[in-house]
Amino acid sequence: MAEERLPQPHKLTLNDRKSLLLSGTAEVLSFDENSVILKTGLGVLTVQGQQLHLKTLSPENGQVAIDGHISALIYEEPRLPSGLFQKLFK
Repeated sequence: MAEERLPQPHKLTLNDRKSLLLSGTAEVLSFDENSVILKTGLGVLTVQGQQLHLKTLSPENGQVAIDGHISALIYEEPRLPSGLFQKLFK
């Protein structure tokens, strides 16, 4: 049986817009040199910039470190269920 991980607190530290350290990351959804998309405990986070590199990726403890020129941090709001299923389970 798979061991269930408890959600870790989500925290980020940005240093001089060149180095970003994140905790509470559940998954790296995609990455390239201009954006990194992460699933966190607080929703999906998009890191935008130039020459971005995943310096550290530690799925066991939810830590990610990103280096490069960071220009934006964007959180997507969690999507609520809609349509028929939402009406059935109200």
